[in-house]
Amino acid sequence: MSVRTRFAPSPTGYLHIGGARTALFCYLHARRHQGQFILRIEDTDRERSTQESVDAILDGMQWLGLDADEGPIFQTDRFDRYAEVVAQLLDSGHAYHCYCSRETLDAERDAQRARGDKPRYSGTCRHNPPAHDPAAQPVVRFRNPEQGDVSWDDAVKGTITVSNTELDDLIIARGDGSPTYNLTVVVDDVDMNISHVVRGDDHVNNTPRQINIYNAMGATLPVFAHVPMILGDDGARLSKRHGAVSVMSYRNMGYLPEALLNYLVRLGWSHGDQELFSLDEMIALFSLDDVNVSASTFNTGKLDWVNQQYIQSLPANRLEQALSWHLQQADINTDKGPAVADAIDLLRERCTHLNEMAEQMAFLYSDDLVYEAKAASKQFKPAAIEPLTLLAETLDSVIDWQADALQSAIVQTVETLGVGFGKVGQPLRLALTGRAAAPANDQILAVLGKTRSIDRIRQAIGWIQSQS
Repeated sequence: MSVRTRFAPSPTGYLHIGGARTALFCYLHARRHQGQFILRIEDTDRERSTQESVDAILDGMQWLGLDADEGPIFQTDRFDRYAEVVAQLLDSGHAYHCYCSRETLDAERDAQRARGDKPRYSGTCRHNPPAHDPAAQPVVRFRNPEQGDVSWDDAVKGTITVSNTELDDLIIARGDGSPTYNLTVVVDDVDMNISHVVRGDDHVNNTPRQINIYNAMGATLPVFAHVPMILGDDGARLSKRHGAVSVMSYRNMGYLPEALLNYLVRLGWSHGDQELFSLDEMIALFSLDDVNVSASTFNTGKLDWVNQQYIQSLPANRLEQALSWHLQQADINTDKGPAVADAIDLLRERCTHLNEMAEQMAFLYSDDLVYEAKAASKQFKPAAIEPLTLLAETLDSVIDWQADALQSAIVQTVETLGVGFGKVGQPLRLALTGRAAAPANDQILAVLGKTRSIDRIRQAIGWIQSQS
């Protein structure tokens, strides 16, 4: 059997972290088994679905690199097919028209709650349809079996059994003819030959109802795999109050898609003690059998660590590609200055997030430095003029402008002046970057280049003189 999975979000908001993990699990399972991964947009809720949300989902999937083999397929393009199935279920006796008013149903549920019963449709129109206006627009209900059990072997949770007496006759088409979720998802999965339905365990209650619809259609059941939810650090389901949950918000905060995918795959799945995985490794190793049954807790600190590992290890050209958006957001023009790859190598050991790297990179591409006030008051005193002046002269004589030779020039200046290294190094760092905290001076000098480095030292000397 060919493996075909699907990710089927509703476009009523952004692509959230839980959805992204589900999409990743679907993607990995399909790729490992040389199958197909389908993207389906479940947009039948016309009141809440928006094009903005569709775009947010597509942007998130593209940023993560979870490319679908088919899709996006929109349910609103398939209404004729759903109507055809509803008609077939009516003809076969697996569905019926229901004329009960909302007021009648509300009163029925209120009475059931008052008795301590589980609220459910009583089956009035199933057994004895009331008199009704011929012009009325009835809903269509699925005739759920009244006896027996629904049982399936969930690939994550094991065997699950639900009595049909716990299920009522759900609505599969509204009065206006529009289909409901539990019908459309089954029809789509049947028509698209979905072999594995991988989704959040909040759908477990829908599954027995859907299995009965599969059976009524005479269709083969897929393998169901219900993955546990993601919790915040307080044990509650992950939500906005725990911080960002939108995938693109993590892009904005400076996370790499590789790092986010790596972190998400470890939320509920593991392979020994290994923490870091390339996408190829995920594909080769991922198995639904190894997905944890219990919920996972989202830990931003751990995600930061994973992101930092990727920033330190990814090739500079890949980081440059990911960094370009952040440089644009920070209005940093890199046309004049060092190669961005060189700037990345200078800063990668110091950064946890890409937006942080872009912000720290600004001094390399603008000579209009604004010195940190606290650092300038401490380091740019008149006594700093002499070491900075000697440094400029010494550096001007350096022919091989490489880090080793530049470090030697700094050491030579320190020895000539007979002062501590900080008396030279600290004002030099501030002169080159405008900051007290920055990479090693020899590395900064090497990346800035000879002319700009010496110009900045002389600019700092002028600044000190003007303040004196």
